[in-house]
Amino acid sequence: MDKMPAWADAVLVPLISILIAAVLSALVIAALGMNPFEAFQLMVEGALMKSSGWGYTLYYATNFIFTGLAVAVAFHARMFNIGGEGQAQIGGLGVALACLFIPWPHWSLALIAATLAAALFGAAWAYIPAILQAKRGSHIVITTIMFNFIAAALINYVLVNLLRPAGAMEPATATFPAATSLPTFQQMFSTSETVLFRGSPANITFFIAVAACIGVWLLIWRTRLGYELRAFGFSETGAKYAGISPVKITVVSMLISGALAGLMAINATMGEAERLVLNASEGAGFIGIAVALMGRSHPVGVFLAALLFGFLYQGGAELAFWANIPRELVTVIQALVILFTGALDNLVRWPLERAFLAFRPKGAQ
Repeated sequence: MDKMPAWADAVLVPLISILIAAVLSALVIAALGMNPFEAFQLMVEGALMKSSGWGYTLYYATNFIFTGLAVAVAFHARMFNIGGEGQAQIGGLGVALACLFIPWPHWSLALIAATLAAALFGAAWAYIPAILQAKRGSHIVITTIMFNFIAAALINYVLVNLLRPAGAMEPATATFPAATSLPTFQQMFSTSETVLFRGSPANITFFIAVAACIGVWLLIWRTRLGYELRAFGFSETGAKYAGISPVKITVVSMLISGALAGLMAINATMGEAERLVLNASEGAGFIGIAVALMGRSHPVGVFLAALLFGFLYQGGAELAFWANIPRELVTVIQALVILFTGALDNLVRWPLERAFLAFRPKGAQ
């Protein structure tokens, strides 16, 4: 019998971890001479109490949903895809090529093509580490880390030498044609009397991210492939005995993971920047690891964790702008959340397991 109910593992453990991180963050803020409650109020007001703040929060959350789902799919196959950063950057290259070199009559057609291009390029970048793991036994963590650096160097070369407009100094592509511009939340939800999400980069990609959550849930828990993927992650030996090919599961799961990471580029490259720039992924590939850990690799959990990190990003920016607090402190707060929800997860889980065992009726043990 499980030591702790599933709901406690899914809800209580992350919640207590976040509370511990919040207390430690408050102590750090207090040590710098600021009231922690005022700091938290600034974060909430900046990220949640106005529509423009919500727009930024949802923009960041959209990036984290894609990269969190990418890591979660690989986790189910017991693989640690740490290459979401590079896969997202290469996905951005696919988006740029689709938007710059094909004359689209309407944004909807451009969005379909860019989605396919982002997924294809991201999956292609994940394929080489996957096949090295499946065929040669190369550790997926090492190869995906290496491919992050290779992706950054490749994007730098392409932007400086191939796609940069003539006479331009900045390593970036030209602005995408107006026909490829995605509808923003301001355009979608504002009325003639009320302007909502003013100036925020949130756009229609958020709904694609939500659809991706639903799609991943259906894939993992409602398809034969998802069953094979979870069986392989639970026991490779048992999966092989049942006739499941390790090579197939390794490659396919990494292709799906890479495609999901690549989809992040729709939001950042096509939706917000409307051109390809250096470091377009903005670290979202690494934040996706924490999102997947906190969300227990479940799409609903990933969605909620992405919202939390979106709040931390936007609230942290507001805190750094309005308070006399260094921007690095925001990074410290994010790191504490990651530390307690990921690396120190068992620090909370073990005491909870003992507590549930202690209060469980003797006949149920």
